[in-house]
Amino acid sequence: MNAELTRKALEKVGNAHVLVNVISRRVRQLNSGGGGGNRPLVDAAPEMGVADIALLELLENKIGFDLESDGHGAGSETPKRRRSRRAAA
Repeated sequence: MNAELTRKALEKVGNAHVLVNVISRRVRQLNSGGGGGNRPLVDAAPEMGVADIALLELLENKIGFDLESDGHGAGSETPKRRRSRRAAA
């Protein structure tokens, strides 16, 4: 992957974990072939890898990301499951 594209994309997204998820999802789409949604959305040089194409798409606002809340604000713990106790037979 192109280090400069990665650095710029990380500045844009702000979170390395989110960046990895966005780019990996787009790479899977590009690698899957088939339908029209799987073609690059930017003019890419033939020698560019799919990860670089995905980074370029993100930087040119052709793809985006949405940081939705899952109802557990940042830093909060996920609710723990309780073990069920089975009555002795």
